[in-house]
Amino acid sequence: MKKEIIRDVFFLGQKSEEATKEDAQIIEDLKDTLKANHQRCVGMAANMIGYRKRIIIVSMGFMDVVMVNPVILQKMQPYDTEEGCLSLDGVRKTKRFRKIKVQYLDEAFQPHTQEYAGEIAQIIQHECDHLDGVII
Repeated sequence: MKKEIIRDVFFLGQKSEEATKEDAQIIEDLKDTLKANHQRCVGMAANMIGYRKRIIIVSMGFMDVVMVNPVILQKMQPYDTEEGCLSLDGVRKTKRFRKIKVQYLDEAFQPHTQEYAGEIAQIIQHECDHLDGVII
């Protein structure tokens, strides 16, 4: 179900809890909400739609990838950039890394460890910040 985007900075500033298989509906809500906002959004964290659970979804062009309980294991090649967010007004400066290595569960709760680079790595970092209550 498509959900409203949360803009409450207090809520967004709270750390998210580990997700479990009982949180499967959140995954479907994230998919529906990202699809409804696809023209202005390339990723989303569960807290952006009202759930303090460690689940993100990232648009990778040809498909949307769900990451449950993602952990960034490695960060390489730092750079400074600016980002916007559906939950916030305007753009803000932040530090990102060109390459990252992430460990996560897919939507079937199967484990993966994957390296990402460029824009996809930046999106994942932005959404993982959401999970940690970091507001750029």
